[in-house]
Parts: sequence; structure tokens; C-alpha cells
Amino acid sequence: MLQAVTGTAAAAALDAPLPAASPLGLRSIHGPADYGIQLPEWLCRCIEHVPPGVGDSCPTDAEGLLAAAFHFAFQLHDGQVRASGEPYICHPVAVADLLRDIGASAGVIAAGFLHDVVEDTDVTPEEIEQHFGAEVRGLVEGVTKLGGIHFTNKTEAQAENLRRMFLAMASDIRVVLVKLADRLHNMRTLGALKPEKQQRIARETREIYGPLANRLGIGRFKWELEDLAFKILEPEAYRDVQQQVASKRSDREERLGVTVQLLRDRLAAVGLADCEVSGRPKHLYGIWSKMQRQQKAFHEIYDVAALRIICPNLETCYRALAVVHDTFRPIPGRFKDYIGLPKPNGYQSLHTAVIGRHRPIEVQIRTAEMHRVAEFGIAAHWKYKEGGSPAATGADAERFNWLRQLVDWQKDGVGDDSSDFLRSIKEDLFDEEVFVFTPKGDVVGLRKGSTAVDFAYRIHSEVGNHCQGVRINDRLSPLATPLQNGDFVQVVTSKSAHPSLDWLNFVATPTARNRIRQWYKKSHREENIQRGTSMLERELGRDGFDALLHGEAMAKVARRCNLVATEDLLAAIGFGGVTLHQVLNRLREELRLASAEAQPVLSNEELARKVEAQGAAAPVAPVSTHGEASPILGLEGLEYRLGGCCSPLPGEAIVGTVALGNHGITIHRQDCANLSAVPVERRLPVQWNPQAAEALRRRYPVQLRIEVLDRVGVLKDILTRLSDHRINVSDARVRTNPGKPARIDLRVELQSAHQLRDTMDQIRSMADVLDIARTGIGS
Repeated sequence: MLQAVTGTAAAAALDAPLPAASPLGLRSIHGPADYGIQLPEWLCRCIEHVPPGVGDSCPTDAEGLLAAAFHFAFQLHDGQVRASGEPYICHPVAVADLLRDIGASAGVIAAGFLHDVVEDTDVTPEEIEQHFGAEVRGLVEGVTKLGGIHFTNKTEAQAENLRRMFLAMASDIRVVLVKLADRLHNMRTLGALKPEKQQRIARETREIYGPLANRLGIGRFKWELEDLAFKILEPEAYRDVQQQVASKRSDREERLGVTVQLLRDRLAAVGLADCEVSGRPKHLYGIWSKMQRQQKAFHEIYDVAALRIICPNLETCYRALAVVHDTFRPIPGRFKDYIGLPKPNGYQSLHTAVIGRHRPIEVQIRTAEMHRVAEFGIAAHWKYKEGGSPAATGADAERFNWLRQLVDWQKDGVGDDSSDFLRSIKEDLFDEEVFVFTPKGDVVGLRKGSTAVDFAYRIHSEVGNHCQGVRINDRLSPLATPLQNGDFVQVVTSKSAHPSLDWLNFVATPTARNRIRQWYKKSHREENIQRGTSMLERELGRDGFDALLHGEAMAKVARRCNLVATEDLLAAIGFGGVTLHQVLNRLREELRLASAEAQPVLSNEELARKVEAQGAAAPVAPVSTHGEASPILGLEGLEYRLGGCCSPLPGEAIVGTVALGNHGITIHRQDCANLSAVPVERRLPVQWNPQAAEALRRRYPVQLRIEVLDRVGVLKDILTRLSDHRINVSDARVRTNPGKPARIDLRVELQSAHQLRDTMDQIRSMADVLDIARTGIGS
């Protein structure tokens, strides 16, 4: 609970001088109503207790800090609006409100107010520190560093953003609380964005942010993030589950009410009246996931709702469990003791399933403190209210062991393929399902299907690197033996032992897989460098190879691959950490950029005029059927033209139309909008001639409309991408509007519908591209 403290020291930052460079509106602020937007009650109380005063010092109490941070953000975001049209300040207020709901400290909530000011305004981190102290500055900087980078490859961009996130978490894990709250509010207000962008953000939320919230134990964020992503990614399934849950609600609530009262009476009869019993509905994504995983219909899923018993202390939890099992018949194999064996994210509870009133029901039993940790995760943990580093000892060190290993792997394994890194992150974020014991009795959580090698690397990388054998429950066992819940595992090590590449065939965890690869790379470095050099030389030729190998262009390629030097790049090629194709493409791009540095930089419009002039000098050859096999079957010897309204390509279903007068035959795609105006009797059944298309390899014009972020060089990047794939551009036009995305119309020459799909996918994958569509010639 925030304490109300008044005084000029606490109120000072509300009227402290703001940076001169910031375009701030001057207004008189006397109370919450003067801001002109709806504010949460707790923020209104802060503002009322700490009214704007005069002073120039950093707030020293919680309410003063929060009121000052809000006022500061309000003025800096004044005049900015979101895609939905609402004032931008509504977003930071919502983020701060979410952080307060999960029990975050005042410094974290203040960072929620300020998380966008460095990126979206002229305020610097130094000014943040001047007004709000070093703690808030560190949190705001940490959130700011998670974004703001651009790549031509979206896999690369996502991998790099995740690297930044986990490094930021390692230094102060509270940073990711702000990021999760930011993502949750963005998901709540996603409706104002284009469907394609909604899908991309929702998919990232389900794959990364939902599991991350679960890893940090923040159940309240996890459930809503998953349900919101489910609603966008699987709209029909979402509506179906929602309707079925709603249709059975009254019957389910009545049944639960009777069961709850029965349990309360039984608990009270044995002296446990202070236990709270309540119903707990399951979230929609959880129900749907179970339906998919178990291949069951909705009516076959029995734990759509469940009971929760909150007990005053640990002993009472087990006594309450005995009452539940005495009242109802337990289902064998469904009891789990997460109090004795907590989940890696700190979650503790007793889970059991029993036969209720003619229907199975799930019961959770926990203390009030366990419930708080289950809902709020790390935000409920006292250590992260004063200092955010997860480098604790004991149980807390184990809780964040997965994060430490991820960060260690990033430091040791830079240069690994981005897609491999992403796959490892996504795998490592999900819950561990197997719990085994060390010889000393410590619990270690592992992924289902893990082996002794996974266990060894979870203990320490050196234990894994020198693993020679394993004893499971005091019996020598093969290293590839899958571990089971409750196994006692003792790793046998030897200084002369080392990893084998065969281990990659059976290890289950990303940590073990990556450590094995790293050891192999380091121990075979010279061999890998020699192999990589030979592979490059075969592709580039011997002439001038040494100069190119030791040139600046190759060094830049190494840095783009997250490697330090050219030798590291050669070793990565030799080992397979990066592909030869990736290196060659980036090398050509660097050489092209180097040769263009001496030339003046053309604007997008100037470059478009240059392309247009080149296209006029080399027009597309007209369609002709004389002297060669016709590309279209059914029109042999007849004159025809391709409809500019739809620009059909080989591989697409087509139809011919007979024009009125002496205008010949026009070929349209069968889905062309203009066909609706052509009578059926003037349509001809035609199709592409695959043999002629393969022999002639003719190119056909197609018009593309691309919506991009308006920056100098974006058209050049697109043309370079097309040139790399040997696609000719015969016309380019650019339209810009201040403050809005630019529109680029390109006419490209393609051989088939398959090539069109590949081309659009290549352009769509570029970081600055917002949308791409096929249009008619001249539209």
C-alpha cells in the first residue's frame, strides 16, 4: 500500500523544469480532473496527496514519485495519439496500472509511465535520472534498449531483440515486467492495426511472451496474453470455446456451488473453517489446448472449472487434501505435490483430481503466499522490489538457472544461426516436466525426454563436457536413457572424457545441444577455419581471394553475423554455424555498398525516375505467336494480349474473352474482377502451355504495390533484394505523404505464379515493409 506523504521534497518533480528541447504544452494542473483523461483511482489519490508545488529535487516517497512520473510523461506525450485515435498517454497509464496490479514497486511503476519517453521524445536518460533517480533511469533504459533496431531479415531481427531482452533481464529482471505489461496492453488494443500486423504480434505473444510470463510465474499476465493471442490467431475456435463455456455456465456454477458448500462444511467439521474454498474457471486457451492435445471434444474436458482452497499455513494444506480425498473419490495418477517439488518458476500448490457430483473436478490447495506468487510471480518476491538482479543463492538461483544458462550461451555462442537461436529460446521457455534428484537430494527440473547428458549440462557445462557415464538409481545406465520423475542421478566424470557429436541425436534441451556444439567448434577451430577458407575460395575463385579475405568488406560481414573477426567467420562456415549462401549474399551487398559510397545518395523519388527511364529504354517484348509454340493452348495462330487489369502468369487459371470490334482476344485470370462484366458466350476456355513456357522462359509484367516506412534508401534496398534474385524492374514510382507510410509501385518481369509468390515473400520479409499487394498494370 502506498503511503500518503506531503511536502515540497516529495512534490518537487511535478513542476521541475523539463528539457527545453521537448515541445511541452503549458497548462495549469491543480488536481486529477485537470488532465482531461480518465485516471485510475490510486493515481488520483497520489496526485491529490502530492499536488503540484515548487522545487527541483527528486521525489523521495512512493506517491510523490508516481505523481511526478505521470505528470512528466503526460507533458512529453501531449499531442501524440495512438493508432486507435486515443491520446498516447493512455498507454503508459495502462501499463503502470497493470504493474501496480501485480504488486510491482514504485520504481517499476514509474518506469511504466516513462517507458516510451526516451524513444518517442527528446528526453535523454540523463534527464530521467536527474528527475527520478538512477533506479528509474536504469529501468527505462533497459526497456528502451529492447527495441529500436532494424534488420532486413525478420528472423535476424527477432533473434537479436530476444538476445537484448534476456541480457537486460540478467542485469535487472524487473525490466521484463515493464515489457510484459507493455505487451499486454498492446494486445488489448490491437484492433486498430492491420490484420497482418495483428497476426504477427499475436503469434510472437503466444510463442514468446506468454511462455515468458509463465517462466516468471506471472499467471495473471500469462492467461490474458494467451487468450488475447488465441482470439486473433484462431478466431473461429475462440468463439466456439467461448460459446460452449457460456452455454454451460449456469449448470456448472450451480454444480460448483453445491460442491464448494459441501467442502466448506467438511473442512469446518474437522476444525479447518479458516480455509477459503472457491470456484476457479479455466481460461479459454487452456481449455482449447487441452482439447487439441488430448484430441477430445469440449464435453469430454472435465476441468473446464476447478476448485481452489486457500489455507492459512503449510500444514493445513495437507490436512485439507486429506479432507478432499475423504469427501470425494480421488482419480489415480492425478495427484501432484508442487509444494514439496516446486516448479522452476516458484509455483507451489497441491493438485488433485476427484470424482465430484457425477463428474470429475480439479482441486488446487495452497497458502495465501503461494497464491500471491502464482498470480504475480517475481513481482511478489521481495528481492526484486529493491534490486532486480536474479543472481541470488539457493532456491532463487535455481529459479533463474534457465536465464543464466541462456545468457551464458549467448556470450559463448555468438554467430550461431538466428533461426536456431529462436528455436532454442522458444523451447527453453516452456515448463519443465521431469524432476530428478542429485546425489545430495537437490531437485533439478528438466524437459520431458531429457537424458543424463541434459542433466550433466544443467548442473554445469564442465560436468557435461567431461561426462563419461551415469548411475541412475545406483545402477550404471547408458547416457541416452530418458530420465523419469524421482530418479536419483549421479554423473561419472573423467578429465580425459569429452563430448561426442552422437549426443546430439538424443539430448532434449537446447542448453546441452548448444554446449556440445560450442565444445566441438572450439576444439576443432583450426580444422574449421581451413574448411571454411576452402569453401569460400571455391565460390569466389583464387584471383584476388587473399585481398578480399582480409579486406574491410569481409570484416563487416563477420560483424553482421555477430562474430568478432574474419577467422571466426571462416570457422563458422566450416562448422556450419552460418551458411555459405548467407555469407556470399552479405559479401556482395557490402561490396555493392562500398562501391556506391563515392556516388551521391539518391532519394527514393530520384531512384524511381532513373528506373522508369531505364524501363522506357528497354520495353517488355510484345506477345507474339508466329514462328514459335504458343504459350497458351487453344489460341494457336490467333492474336491475343494479356489483360493489364490482372496480369496473368503461367501457373494461374486463365480464361480468354473476345472483345467487341476487331480487338482480338484478351487473356484474364479466372478470378479477375472485370470478368463479371463479360457475357459467358464471349468467354473462351484456354490454359497455359507448360512445355512452351519452359522452352521460351518468357517474362511477363506484374504490378506490385508496396507500403513502406518512409526513409531514404528503402527503394534501393528493395531493388537490391530483387536484383539478388535476378528479377528485372521495368518501372518504379514513389508516392509520399508527410507523417504517413510511403507507397511504392513496381512493375517487375516474372516467369510464373510461383516466382511471384517467392518475390512477394522476399519483399514482405524486409523490416521496413508494412504491406505488399498485386495490382493491375496502370492502376
